[in-house]
Amino acid sequence: MSVETTLAERGARYGSFEEHATIAQAIQDAFRIYPDKWEKLPPVIKQGFTTLADKIARTLNGDEYYDDNYHDIGGYAKLMEDWVRKQNAPLELRVPEHSVVGATV
Repeated sequence: MSVETTLAERGARYGSFEEHATIAQAIQDAFRIYPDKWEKLPPVIKQGFTTLADKIARTLNGDEYYDDNYHDIGGYAKLMEDWVRKQNAPLELRVPEHSVVGATV
């Protein structure tokens, strides 16, 4: 399959990349309204929120009835939840932050 074919399929499902980017960045801008709060978040949480914003933007810009969008959102939220649970585990069970490996949804 060519890149052009893939882009045409994605465009039909998710709308234009430019509109998607505008929506995603607007959502992410809201995360940073209070920079001191954003900056204190660990990278795993920041990336999770960024990815959720991207998935939400795809849904707003494209096919809101495409159930895989919501499956992806749930998957990334679950990765974040699992990471937080590990951080809240007893000290001897914690995984060092630098060694956290996440799955891709």
